[in-house]
Amino acid sequence: MVKMVVKVTSLLAAGLCAAGMATTASAQDTKITLGMSGWTGFAPLTLADKAGIFKKNGLDVEIKMIPQKDRHLALAAEAIQCAATTVETHVAWNANGVPIVQIFQMDKSYGADGIAVRGDIAKFSDLKGKTIGVDAPGTAPYFGLAWMLNKNGMTLKDVKTTTLSPQAAAQAFVAGQNDAAMTYEPYLSTVRSNPAAGKILATTLDYPMVMDTVGCAPTWLKANAKAAQALTNSYFEALEMIKNEPAKANEIMGAAVKQTGEQFAKSSAYLRWQDKAANQKFFAGELTAFMKDAEKILLEAGVIRKAPENLAVTFDASFIK
Repeated sequence: MVKMVVKVTSLLAAGLCAAGMATTASAQDTKITLGMSGWTGFAPLTLADKAGIFKKNGLDVEIKMIPQKDRHLALAAEAIQCAATTVETHVAWNANGVPIVQIFQMDKSYGADGIAVRGDIAKFSDLKGKTIGVDAPGTAPYFGLAWMLNKNGMTLKDVKTTTLSPQAAAQAFVAGQNDAAMTYEPYLSTVRSNPAAGKILATTLDYPMVMDTVGCAPTWLKANAKAAQALTNSYFEALEMIKNEPAKANEIMGAAVKQTGEQFAKSSAYLRWQDKAANQKFFAGELTAFMKDAEKILLEAGVIRKAPENLAVTFDASFIK
């Protein structure tokens, strides 16, 4: 497990004394621990670390990998101050008493998340009574499965689920276990590369509901706005590197998930990283609209017992202006 600590040095304003002598500016270190996973969409954060972008912006970064189902526990225990995760996860955490404020969007899935099924399953109704490998409640795959079933007139009660991480779900499916698997890139490509095992019934191209943001604990965010801004800026600079130096960027990002640059490029083709303009559009209205839709699915799936009282406190668009 790798630990991510973002260390930001800020200069305190130096006051001039009455005699005109300046005092020496002192440095104050602010530490951040940010939890994330190996999801392809989070890779620009790894790139910002490995390519020296964080360091250039005054950040000393180590990445701490935490399963999505456990990230809110780390946040509640103040073991991390910020986290990369899906939008509906932010809704669920806030609803379940773990406040977090989204500050920028990273990606939208365009086929990078999906459900793989055996060859004899032609439609969602064929999944009734079948066993699906999927991550735990409170994770993106679990929500994605609930969303897809809901849009087809079904619920999680209509299927059987076995709890497996996204990687394990894909591997088990290819090995012949379970009737279906809900997973995401780079693990969904394990299924794409083994068509004899089955096929992909649907992805986020059919059901666009996976989008990721970085959020921070509200008390930390209020006290460390400059550090949060540096984190946001670094993400956008990483996107510029991907645009300007794609081969180098893909090699760096692929290495973090044991892929070649070429393999990583194929995986990332199933998603879209969101630049500043896209972020501004998203935070202006699309984010709130999606969170309202997500609330209904989260309630139906039993992930939350009640919706957050005020969705407006779950995001702050000031860092993307």
